[in-house]
Amino acid sequence: MECFFKLEQHGTTIAKELSAGFISYITVVYIIIVNATILAVAGIPLEAGIIATILTSFFGCLIIGLWSNTPILLIPGMGINAMFTYTIVQSGGFSWQEALAMVFVSGLIFVCITFTPLAKMITTSIPDSLKEAITIGIGILLILIGFDNAGIITSSEHTLLAIGDLSSPRALTTFIGLIITVLLFVKNVPGNLLLSILITSLLSIWFGGDTFKGISLSMPSFQEYLGVFGKVSWAQAGNSVFWLTSISLAMVVVFENIGLIHGHSNMLKRPDTSKKSLQATAVSVLSSGIFGTSPTVASVETAAGITAGGRTGLTSIVTGFLFLISLLFIPVIKVVPASAVSPILILIGVLMLQNIVHISMDDLTESFPALLIIVLIPLTYSIADGMAIGFILYPLMKLLMGKGREVHPALYMIAILFISNFVIKYVF
Repeated sequence: MECFFKLEQHGTTIAKELSAGFISYITVVYIIIVNATILAVAGIPLEAGIIATILTSFFGCLIIGLWSNTPILLIPGMGINAMFTYTIVQSGGFSWQEALAMVFVSGLIFVCITFTPLAKMITTSIPDSLKEAITIGIGILLILIGFDNAGIITSSEHTLLAIGDLSSPRALTTFIGLIITVLLFVKNVPGNLLLSILITSLLSIWFGGDTFKGISLSMPSFQEYLGVFGKVSWAQAGNSVFWLTSISLAMVVVFENIGLIHGHSNMLKRPDTSKKSLQATAVSVLSSGIFGTSPTVASVETAAGITAGGRTGLTSIVTGFLFLISLLFIPVIKVVPASAVSPILILIGVLMLQNIVHISMDDLTESFPALLIIVLIPLTYSIADGMAIGFILYPLMKLLMGKGREVHPALYMIAILFISNFVIKYVF
C-alpha cells in the first residue's frame, strides 16, 4: 500500500486516509437520495436511481483513486443532474433513455479531449484569474449551501436571500457546531472534522432538531435496476438537436470539471495530477450513461477530505467502498443530520476564499470577468452558468480594449461554444 499510494511521500498515513475517506463519505452521501429523486422526475424509478447513484459513485471514486492517486471524489453532479432532468428530458422532450445516450456521448467527447493534446490546450488556454475565480465561487456556494441547509438563510418569491429562524434547533446546532468545528480545526486536533460531525450530530438530537429513529438494514430491488442499467437509446441519433444537446452537455461537464480539478489540485499542492484526474473523470462520465445516471463531477465536497488530511487515492477508494456498502443500509444514511454537515461546508468554503489574493485587481480585463464568476456561481446556484459568463466576457473585454492577442485562440472557441450553449438552453 505504501509503494502504490506513496503515503509517506505525501505526508500522510493509513489512519489519516481512512478518516478522510469516511469524512468525505459523510459530506457527499446526501447525493444518493437527492440525485435519485431528481432522476425520478425524469422517469427513472427511485430505487433504480438510488442503485445507479451508488454504483456510479463507487466506480468513479475507485478509478480516480487508482489512476491519479488523488483524494478527489467523483459523484453525480448537482446542477448537471437538473440539466439532465429538467432541460433535456422535460423541456427538450427526450426520454430518459435518450438522455442517458447523451451522457454517454458527452463522456466520449470528454475522453477524446483528455487522452489527446486537446486537454493541455484547453487547460492552458484558461487564464489563472478565471481558474482561481471558479474555486472562490465554489467556496461561496459551499457557504451558501451550508447556511441554507441549517435554515439560517432562506429565499422566497419576495427576497433573494433572508435570515431564517435563528432560534430553531437546526440553526442553533449549526452555530454551535461551527464554533466547535473552527476551534478543532485551528487547534489541529486529530480527526477534527470527524469529531465535529459526531459532536454536532449529538447536539442536533439534544436540541430536538433531529430524532434518532434507529438503524434499519435493507436492500433495494436490483430487479428494477436491471431495467435501467445500460438502457441507452439511440432512437434520436438522426436528430441534429440530439447531437447539439450532447455537445452542450459535454461543454458543461468538461469545463466544470477542469475548474473543480484545478481547485482541488491547488489545495493538494499537486498541479501535476490534473491530467490523470481529468482522464479518470472522463471515463467516469462515460460510465455514468451505462450505470443509468446523470454525469459525474469532481465533487466540491472533495475539499472536506483534503482538509481532513486526505492526500492520496486511498481516501477516494475508502469513500467509494463506503458508497458500495450503502446498498445494505440506505435508511441509516439519514441519521447524520444536515446541521452536522453544514459547519464543515461553511469552514471549507471560507478556506477556499483565500484564493482571492491570487487575482490581480490592477487590470479590470482580468479581474472583472473573474469577479463576475465569483458572484454568479452562488447567485445562480450553478457552477456552469457562472463559469460561462466569465468565459464569454473575458475574451470580449480583451478584444474591446485592444488586447485580443493576450487571449489564447482556444478561449475564443470556448466562448463561442458557451454562447451556443446558452442559445440552445434558453432559446430552443
